[in-house]
Amino acid sequence: MSQRIDYAALSSEYFKKFVAFSNALHDSAIETRIRHLAEIRASQMNGCAFCVDMHVKQASIDGERPLRLHHLAIWRESPLFDARERAALAWTEVLTRIPEHGVSDELYDSVRAQFSEKELSDLTFIVMAINAWNRPNVAFRTVPGAFDAVFGLDKAGLA
Repeated sequence: MSQRIDYAALSSEYFKKFVAFSNALHDSAIETRIRHLAEIRASQMNGCAFCVDMHVKQASIDGERPLRLHHLAIWRESPLFDARERAALAWTEVLTRIPEHGVSDELYDSVRAQFSEKELSDLTFIVMAINAWNRPNVAFRTVPGAFDAVFGLDKAGLA
């Protein structure tokens, strides 16, 4: 396996600005638990081991139940998610893998029934951000857990 580049160091000016943008999303109209679910689900879909690891640890620190994290990959079949969470997960999935003909009116209307205009807009930015983070971390094979101490993720007790 070849050694990959350190994109954060090589493009530090962009990295820092994108970190600031992502951190600003913590103040969005979307509750923390839904933000975590969206970040984990998109990262699962994109095969981003680093981001799945990071966001599972963040969700755990913020009190998310382990069984719900295990059920995230099967959220449609699981009884552990409420209607608002299901809508957020459906929105996350459709924006992560946009269908050839875009987002259907049926899906949009079902998601819109759970979120205000502002919330849906903020959720969209959350999904945009995690999908953007997944790209370099997959491309450059960022090692899961490599920055746990720096990000305070060692507090999750999931090493």
